[in-house]
Amino acid sequence: MVSHYSEFSAKLNVHVLFLQVCEWKEPEQLALLLDLELRATGESQHRLLQRVEDVAKYSIKTSHPRFFNQLFAGVDYHALAGRFLTEALNTNLYTYEVAPVFVLMELEVLRGLRQLVGWTEGDGLFCPGGSISNMYAMNLARYQLFPEVKSQGLWGLPRLTIFTSIESHYSVKKGAAFLGIGTDNIILVKVDDGGRMIPEDLDEKIKLAKSQGAVPLLVSCTAGTTVQGAFDPLDHIADVCEKHKLWMHVDAAWGGSVLFSKQHRHLMKGVERANSVAWNPHKMLTAGLQCSALLLQDTTNLLKKCHSANATYLFQQDKFYDVNLDLGDKSIQCSRKVDCVKLWLMWKAVGSSGLAKRVDRPEFVNVCFWFIPPSIRGKEGNKDYQDRLAKVAPVIKERMIKEGTMMVGYQPLGNKVNFFRMVVFSPLLSQKDMDFFLDEIERLGKDL
Repeated sequence: MVSHYSEFSAKLNVHVLFLQVCEWKEPEQLALLLDLELRATGESQHRLLQRVEDVAKYSIKTSHPRFFNQLFAGVDYHALAGRFLTEALNTNLYTYEVAPVFVLMELEVLRGLRQLVGWTEGDGLFCPGGSISNMYAMNLARYQLFPEVKSQGLWGLPRLTIFTSIESHYSVKKGAAFLGIGTDNIILVKVDDGGRMIPEDLDEKIKLAKSQGAVPLLVSCTAGTTVQGAFDPLDHIADVCEKHKLWMHVDAAWGGSVLFSKQHRHLMKGVERANSVAWNPHKMLTAGLQCSALLLQDTTNLLKKCHSANATYLFQQDKFYDVNLDLGDKSIQCSRKVDCVKLWLMWKAVGSSGLAKRVDRPEFVNVCFWFIPPSIRGKEGNKDYQDRLAKVAPVIKERMIKEGTMMVGYQPLGNKVNFFRMVVFSPLLSQKDMDFFLDEIERLGKDL
């Protein structure tokens, strides 16, 4: 099966290179082309098939090897088969009686992921994205410290503070806002030149928060920052969390997959000391959107205690099977898609060793760089140099999108003006694609 997969991937790679990454249309033009209006009468099968073709034609081809734009790309065909299966079965993952196969499968996949973290026991849940996983961690940390918040709400709580690096994911702030903790109570910790949280600054900021009457709640570390791909020093941060008795959460949505690799897992040394870990296999492992796991070291059923509502029409306690297999009351959702199958089938197909090879394949994943056009080369000392450099990436990005040849992101960071962030991990990516990328950047920017 693996050999067939490799052969199919190679054939698809040849085919996909004849396609553009995107066929760009301005919004007004695209809306007109697609005829999106919904009407009282239906349409013929022939017309509907044409509409399906149009949707595919004008959508971004994220599985194209020259799509470098996001932290997801490519496609694994075993995972894709799992996605087809779950859509066809249309199962809701809240009780064992409705989803017996998938309840057992989710428990096993979560066990496998926890084992890679270094936990022999624990809990977890598949969530609709890493942002929600991070929010779960905050909510659990708060409930553990102040269980009365579930029934009494926020009125009796002290000012709670959350600590994270200045390069952490924006979902930490969003989660704090959603939970009523407040974005002003997110304390940003300094990072070193590589973008890694500085534990000494964390310690000082926790002490300062305490001296101001706040109650430190949680430290959100990052394993694989969005822009630079930096890994916070988890072992040293764990020392600080233990000293101050804080919940340690690791947002490993991007970098968690290095745990499959003997070569790279050292980047997450100390992760086993965390209370919770967020991990998105739909990113580096190409399991397909969405596939996001929240992993917990907790063995006290904290997830269920924190989130259960005990709906008697769904979670009856006198069922004929073990009601602990009704996973739905652990979740803040009612309806929950089955996201474990795509990862389970892919893992079954290639094994842990195959997934390790996938992680080991890139020399690096986040590649950040400036393209210096001919007109400003050697003029670094000019007063307008940075302003002119900042305008380069947006123009090249616009040109590549409108020509459809490839896609790569750009952004500023701190005092660094706009630079490209190339994400290199698609299993379809070849040396030819890398060469094309460099040549295309040069071609698109040579007149700037």
